[in-house]
Amino acid sequence: MHSFLKNNVFSISFGTSLSKLAGCIRQIFIAAAFGVGVTYDAFNYAYIIPGFLLIIIGGINGPLHNAVVAVLTPLNKRNGGIVLTQVSIKLSILLIFLAILIYFNSSLLIELIAPNLSFEAKSIATYQLKILTPCIPLSGFIGLSFGALNSQRKFFLSSISPSIISLTTIFFILLSWIFNQENAYFHFFTYSGLLAFATLTGTLIQFVVQISEINKIGLLRLEQSLSSFKDEERRIFKLIIPASISSGLSQINVFIDMFFASSFQGAASGLAYGNFLIQAPLGILSNSLILPLLPKFSKLRSDKDNRGLQKKLISGIEYCFLTTIFLTGFFITFNNQIVQLVFQRGSFDYSATLKVKNILIAYAVGIPFSLYRDLLVRTYYSIEKTTFPFKSSLAGIILNIFFDWFLIGAPINNFGNLSPYNFGVVGIILSSVIVNFIVCILLSFNLRNEKIHLPNLDLLRKIFLMSLAALIDSTLCFTILKTTANFNSNLGEFLLLILGSITFFGIYFLLTKCLKVNRFKFYKKKI
Repeated sequence: MHSFLKNNVFSISFGTSLSKLAGCIRQIFIAAAFGVGVTYDAFNYAYIIPGFLLIIIGGINGPLHNAVVAVLTPLNKRNGGIVLTQVSIKLSILLIFLAILIYFNSSLLIELIAPNLSFEAKSIATYQLKILTPCIPLSGFIGLSFGALNSQRKFFLSSISPSIISLTTIFFILLSWIFNQENAYFHFFTYSGLLAFATLTGTLIQFVVQISEINKIGLLRLEQSLSSFKDEERRIFKLIIPASISSGLSQINVFIDMFFASSFQGAASGLAYGNFLIQAPLGILSNSLILPLLPKFSKLRSDKDNRGLQKKLISGIEYCFLTTIFLTGFFITFNNQIVQLVFQRGSFDYSATLKVKNILIAYAVGIPFSLYRDLLVRTYYSIEKTTFPFKSSLAGIILNIFFDWFLIGAPINNFGNLSPYNFGVVGIILSSVIVNFIVCILLSFNLRNEKIHLPNLDLLRKIFLMSLAALIDSTLCFTILKTTANFNSNLGEFLLLILGSITFFGIYFLLTKCLKVNRFKFYKKKI
């Protein structure tokens, strides 16, 4: 692995791992408190719009982050600080106006997003959306500050910062549990605004922490500069708009998926739990593999070193598929143990476990295409070429609408289902898998127009061998699981999962080494 990645991957992986661990504990608390009930279902619909902005606009590896990294990296701190402050002010004004519009039209928005929800769920979702609207203007600065911190190589803080919302949610649920113990006749867990207030509080704390660090490193500059750095500001805004749609393909499709999912009771909660289990390791991989490459891609492009950029990208693609194919096999093999250990307690019963298991398998199939799409999209706007990702994302959204509709039976009012293929909630996930696969093909082949030529046949051969290794590995481990007596205790299931994970990793590592598609080394070569 290249020295640039080696120097930064540990701090990014460590910080992201801590953040994902906090997120995992948060989901465990939410599952025990709310299960697959109406309150958490409603929260998932209420969180769609603020969550889109927090994840895509305000998220690490989001378009604001990547635009700021590309523009600020060549500038010194003073000039970079002036650009960052001016962009922050303008963007915040725009997002405040958007938040006001959303607040006063929250009921209409929930009706549009989830037309088939029950009246109770719609009422709770509307109330929660109003609570969450202040997160919208905060998301702008959070995204900008992520980029600013990473442009100064402050990877650890930006990687661990998202854990603040998770820790705040855990604190709120613990507080409500204590309150319930003292007031047996008032169940605070059912309080409809609990998760929304926790998310808002966590976002405020994250905003304060990041603005303090930005000020500390000298990037918060309130100096007025009417004529200077206008080009830099324009470059940032020029990158933000198309990149928001391109990088947010999966998040934009959340609107579409949730629209169709509202026809199935408990679907939103099941999708949230299954998606979380996938996004936890996928987020670590995304931040560890993709994040350090972006400044390097920008520098190589500015140096007109297309050969060097191509070499780094090919290496990134190989590591991308090596790790994600492993994850796909792992989740499919151990789906039962994972869901039971993580969620099955309190309000999360056995029927909820069965539902989330099927959802988890469907999500696992799409892991390689999801990360590969992210790598390609971020490659495009790290070299400031956003037109084609923008167009492919729009095409992907249209395709997702069709496949969502088709794979749940192609329902039409007063006519019933036109398609014999009704996979229910799983069909909605498979739709995203198909769309990501198509978009990946389009993005890969279009790279040649940017003078980046990928050895597609060689990459396909390696991907096939990696998949073969995962299939053999999964078959062996699944056979061992079937012959192992079922454990009735959580400790027994935990030990089985740990031993199974070690075995699965060991077999996969050896097989990929034997097939010569694994260049990862645990040691550092002597110079």
